[in-house]
Amino acid sequence: MLHLISQITVDDSILQRIAADDVVVILDGAVLRTLYKSNKAIALTDLLRYSRCCVLNEHLLRYGILEEEIINGIEIIDYVTLVNLTLTHPLIQTWN
Repeated sequence: MLHLISQITVDDSILQRIAADDVVVILDGAVLRTLYKSNKAIALTDLLRYSRCCVLNEHLLRYGILEEEIINGIEIIDYVTLVNLTLTHPLIQTWN
């Protein structure tokens, strides 16, 4: 399953619903939680043990976040990759 998370708070209940081998793409204001100093750093680092976690580069740029500021292991992707992910994952869950 593909999870698109744009909810700024990124509730723990959302992260608990992500299964092994799911792919997570973090968008919009939720990119602030990808900072290695954020309050979700530990939870997202744990998520990386069993799921692919990505963040949209254009949204990092919008918030002025540099690559070296995000949690190690989170993949930075572009819109083409996002579209490809939506094509290869028939089930998509959006978290707003």
